[in-house]
Amino acid sequence: MAAAAAAAAAAPGRARRGAPMYSKELTSKKRDEFEDILEERRLSSDLRYAMKCYTPVIYKGLSPCKPNTIKSAVLQSEQVQYVIKQLAKEMGESPDIIQEEATEILDEMGHSMQLGAVRFFAFTLSKIFKRLFQRVCVNEEGMQRLQHAIQEHPVVLLPSHRSYVDFLMLSYLLYTYDLALPVIAAGIDFLGMKIVGELLRRAGAFFMRRSFGGNRLYWAVFAEYVKTMLRSGYAPIEFFLEGTRSRTAKTLTPKFGLLSIVMEPFFKCEVFDTYLVPISISYERILEESLYAYELLGVPKPKESTSGLLKARRILSDNFGTIHIYVGQPVSLRTLASGRINRCPYNLVPRHLPQKPSEDIQEFVSDVAYKMELLQIENMVLSPWVLAAAVLLQNLPAMDFELLIEKTLWLKGLTQTCGGFIEWPDNLCAKKAVMSGLTLHSNIARLVDGHVVLNDKGVEDGAVGEIVFKRALAILMCATYRNQLLNVFVRPSLVAVALQMTRSFRKEEVYSCFSFLRDVFSDEFIFFPGISLKDFEEGCFLLTKCDAIQTSQQEIYPTDKGSVIVSFLSAMFRPFVEGYQLIFRYLLKETKEAFTEKQFIPGVRNFVFQLLEKGSTQCYEALSSDMQKNALAALVQLGAVKKKKMSSGFTYSVNQEAVNKILDMFDARIPVQKPVAARL
Repeated sequence: MAAAAAAAAAAPGRARRGAPMYSKELTSKKRDEFEDILEERRLSSDLRYAMKCYTPVIYKGLSPCKPNTIKSAVLQSEQVQYVIKQLAKEMGESPDIIQEEATEILDEMGHSMQLGAVRFFAFTLSKIFKRLFQRVCVNEEGMQRLQHAIQEHPVVLLPSHRSYVDFLMLSYLLYTYDLALPVIAAGIDFLGMKIVGELLRRAGAFFMRRSFGGNRLYWAVFAEYVKTMLRSGYAPIEFFLEGTRSRTAKTLTPKFGLLSIVMEPFFKCEVFDTYLVPISISYERILEESLYAYELLGVPKPKESTSGLLKARRILSDNFGTIHIYVGQPVSLRTLASGRINRCPYNLVPRHLPQKPSEDIQEFVSDVAYKMELLQIENMVLSPWVLAAAVLLQNLPAMDFELLIEKTLWLKGLTQTCGGFIEWPDNLCAKKAVMSGLTLHSNIARLVDGHVVLNDKGVEDGAVGEIVFKRALAILMCATYRNQLLNVFVRPSLVAVALQMTRSFRKEEVYSCFSFLRDVFSDEFIFFPGISLKDFEEGCFLLTKCDAIQTSQQEIYPTDKGSVIVSFLSAMFRPFVEGYQLIFRYLLKETKEAFTEKQFIPGVRNFVFQLLEKGSTQCYEALSSDMQKNALAALVQLGAVKKKKMSSGFTYSVNQEAVNKILDMFDARIPVQKPVAARL
């Protein structure tokens, strides 16, 4: 049998050195209270706010310097000069020509923060945020912790990324609290926006290309620019671990490049410590929700432009509810590295020489990235609509309004038992809370004759293909909100799915299936590397806590009451199980030769689209390009699809036997193979 298929059902990941870095509290924890920062803005002058005396709290070791001084320090640094000399030697060019190229890179990349631009944004964003949002709620205790951290050591801000509003909101927030404004890593695309791109630069944005390829000079200049700002404590550095906005409201797997850069000064003993601050930004209604749904269905993303921004003014008449920003506990890099990372090897080599990080360092960076994302997830705030959307998607095409209220209230209790962070509107009964959610999201669902239906107007008319597309749009938008709940339930839900797939009460068999599902969905959800058994135990603990199962040393039994919970949790994850089954079937049926991702995405979309038109499936979420890419990435990791780098990009070839084996496990036609390291 193919080794790839064995891997699919096995290996939860190699053991990490030292004590586990991430351990979720399974008992309910007290979270900070929120304050609405827009309340004061509604009562006082925006101009006075923008022109206030701004004397921010800064790093105690900071020597004030201008943006151009930072650029000069980068160009003159030993690291950049070493790379310039090396490239000049290799290419037979004059070092002056390479130096000029480095200067151009810095001019394209560097920020030029000016207080005038900051004040302009403070005034403009006050006007915009008051129009768009009912409230912007922040945990005051988190801001106090951040204020202390900024004074003590260099700080790296790591916010979740769901909207373009994220980085604007964080700068606005720090200005409001008189904290040093961050310098923000932004995509080079923003420079294409005339005037706006330059304003962002003057408000602290520095611009990075989407990929550096093998451009050693660009990498050296970029890395040294970030490290110079961090070493000097010039300003908090802000970037998104996810790399791009999540189109599905699920946290994306982390990117390690920038995180590795900001850690390096600590590894080289150039700073005593660095604080990493996870920040969770939760939207009651996401500004780009319809744009994301179109993108997931293959409609190209509009290019960032000033004219596009001006056309988007119409959203100012819409209501986007409340934003919750939870600033997490600053995490000391020194504490994380203690007993795990030996920094001596870095100091045995001259600091200016480029060093490839050791396997231990790479693993450490990966672990820190996953830890930060899991801390973001812990403090994401759930609104009543998130619960209602999860219930509604299991009861399409229509659901009795009173039953929706009853089930939403039931799910509220279940979510709180499992540690979910719900912000229920003050003094609102369940009926009013659900109705408020429906009103806010009237573009997704509506109340008709006492029943709640998806707002896929016009689906009765038009061609079959148009009907499928409109319904898919509505379902994907609704799923964006349900997805926020999956973070809370992913572990107990995978135990529930495993119980149904194995049709067995034996703990060892259920764990084997759980571990298999966890590996297959490793790009779909965030799991800390190498702790499959711990995740299984957490899932079992939470199911036991809500009386869904009872466990003995060898077996797991669903309780009488538990069948409702197990069925609900399984159904919540059914779109992913069914979607992956459809994608695997497409690969077995349609792909006999090597293919690219650009061929795969439209191919699988057409395959699923035809099945939906025929009524052979109801899994509209399988049309999502996000799910399709994640399924392909999972098969590559499991060795069932081979990914090969070519001059024009990557090609993929399918191991039919391995994919067939994985599909058979999904369909429960054959038992899932036992994980190698099962210790139950």
